[in-house]
Amino acid sequence: MRGERHSQRVGAASRAPRRSWGLARRARALLVPAVCAVLLAGCASMPDDGSVDQVDSSRRAEADSQVRVYSVSPQKGETPTQIVRGFLEATTSDEATFPTAREYLTPRMARDWDPFASTTVLSDGPSARKAPRSRAIAGNGYSVEISGTRMAEVDSKHAYSPSKGDYSEVFHLTKVDKQWRIDQMPDGLLLGESDFQRIYRPVNTYYYAQLGPDGDSITDGQNVLVADPVYLRRRINPVTETVSALLQGPSGWLDPVVTSSFPSGTRLAPDQHLSLNDSGVLRVRMNARGASAGQARCGRMAAQVLYAVQDQASAKVSKVELAGPTDRELCTRTREQVAPYQPGRLNGSAKRAYFIDEDHRVAAFQSKESPRPVPGPLGSGHVEMGAVAVNRIESEAAGVSRGRRALYVASLDGSASTVLGDPVLTSKAAHEKDRLTAPSWDGLGDLWVADRDPDNRRLLRLRGGKDEPDEVRVPDLADDERIESLRIASDGVRIALRVREQDGHTSLQLGRVVREGTAAEPKLTVEQLRPVAPHLEDVSAASWAGGSRLVVVGRESGSVQQVQYMETDGSISDQPALPGINDVMGVAASEDESKPLLADSEDGIVRLPPDATWKMLTETGSAPAYPG
Repeated sequence: MRGERHSQRVGAASRAPRRSWGLARRARALLVPAVCAVLLAGCASMPDDGSVDQVDSSRRAEADSQVRVYSVSPQKGETPTQIVRGFLEATTSDEATFPTAREYLTPRMARDWDPFASTTVLSDGPSARKAPRSRAIAGNGYSVEISGTRMAEVDSKHAYSPSKGDYSEVFHLTKVDKQWRIDQMPDGLLLGESDFQRIYRPVNTYYYAQLGPDGDSITDGQNVLVADPVYLRRRINPVTETVSALLQGPSGWLDPVVTSSFPSGTRLAPDQHLSLNDSGVLRVRMNARGASAGQARCGRMAAQVLYAVQDQASAKVSKVELAGPTDRELCTRTREQVAPYQPGRLNGSAKRAYFIDEDHRVAAFQSKESPRPVPGPLGSGHVEMGAVAVNRIESEAAGVSRGRRALYVASLDGSASTVLGDPVLTSKAAHEKDRLTAPSWDGLGDLWVADRDPDNRRLLRLRGGKDEPDEVRVPDLADDERIESLRIASDGVRIALRVREQDGHTSLQLGRVVREGTAAEPKLTVEQLRPVAPHLEDVSAASWAGGSRLVVVGRESGSVQQVQYMETDGSISDQPALPGINDVMGVAASEDESKPLLADSEDGIVRLPPDATWKMLTETGSAPAYPG
């Protein structure tokens, strides 16, 4: 059969025919349930030319976690195109250093190729065909063009970033002992989206927020951990790879607003395979640079390790032991000892959820209690409200008036006056749609809001919710773009902005908050906006739903509205798909992931409890919000 390739059975000398790209993965997949192992095999011809077909699969399904993929060595007499395809298939295997994939390369290329330099993700998988004469590499041999539609790049620090456009590279082959082998190609890996989803998983590494002059506004402001998601291979030394990625330092995007306690140049000491012992203890040996840290710094390092590893470990991490290259102990920290560093400690408890009731008062509900207006002036109805935000400790709320003209801040203490004071901010715009957005509180106790006035568009921060507004620069926004809504993360260094762009569509952008200057003269800038949901043509609502996750409401071009979780790096979350719901106008989630999702729909405010079925909360009211 022309173009046929073969897959070897585990523990048997016989060979099963190999399918074409995508299907070949199924032919090479070994299912390993708890009680048995089953080999899947099949046969199909592989043409010398044509596209590489993608196999549809559910995203990161539980069954995928039981699939082991084994690569297949090159066969005698294969054409250059078959060799290139075989190499690409071999790179989708569960081999730690790709020894079988290197068999498709010349000896020199096998030594020089760095598969971990980067990973390019293509939406429909790569296509391989003979390169046109204009692109062929000069000299003896054969050139094969690899092409596809690029959707993302993963860099050497494992950071994912959306990257749209056409992909095209040329592989060159030469003969070694009368067999074609690849002797020129780029470093890194090239994967289709379905293979990338199967092989990789998002893991949060953690670094300390640089809050500048605002760090003194909270207790231990220097110890606020911020999640930095990376993509690591699922089955290849997950704990070791997580710690290695952490030691490499934060991603380039987050780096300017966070810091690591590990001394620069810290790496794992050689020949370690990290894992938890039966008591949940993790011992990590570092090189001499890591061993130079003092006790206080070592404790902060241990906190970073514990919370990053917990994201990968199936068992609870009870203690982290850090040691130098000779195994001399530097420090030991238990889970209880690093609890003050816990990620999300500024989230608040989210005891209640809030909304605007049918009488335009700020109301709240808790557990199974019926909704009721909040104590104090915002629940009195003296001024009709259109949106609300409650600070993280639920002591104060900020309400935007029904016409979006004025922003009020008032206590939620029942003993306070029921009369509102003067607004802390007023928009001068003539039309409601051009006035104030709903506000948002960070974990430092500061209030953020945007004024959409066409004559004076501004992003503002009110320290403590009441001080004179500080204008926040957003240099990446064009003159004819504006912020439609915003949500600031509890850590205060990341902010999600829903932006109306020049073409009239709305996108969700994530910016990093740089805090400079002094307490008396602060200088705040939101830098390096990057898309969070690049596949959505219009985003209508978004809310933080975890340390590195947002819930987003939007629609793709020509498609219906959908609600889905997105990672802050722009990748689709590995959380289960959310059930559909009609005409969502707003969404509220908590950074405490145990809280149910809320949505403002055409039928009223609904909640999504753990059983994953939308349930009616109230048929009246609008604008649901958790603290934050």
